Amino acid sequence: MGAPEGNAAKGAKLFKTRCAQCHTAEAGGANKVGPALHGLFGRQSGQVAGFSYTDANKNKGVVWNDETLFDYLENPKKYIPGTKMAFAGFKKPQDRADVVAFLKEETK
Repeated sequence: MGAPEGNAAKGAKLFKTRCAQCHTAEAGGANKVGPALHGLFGRQSGQVAGFSYTDANKNKGVVWNDETLFDYLENPKKYIPGTKMAFAGFKKPQDRADVVAFLKEETK
């Protein structure tokens, strides 16, 4: 079936309320509880300098793109068993697509 078309403006609002307490997305953003997300697309999991990842994240070897991020954001602990990411996930496909659309623009 694939992901629905994402709306970056709606994704920005979701990011602000559900993600920004642990992540930054802008260029030069710092690591927080979670890693900085700038440069996310095309990067392999567990690779942000200065962030202490679990072995599960480092060893997963997933390369982040629209599809892998959409799947991950549904249930991070199921996608990468052993991750320390506490977020339960976005259950609605449209919410995931919106966040992915926002991140694709914001993290370039």
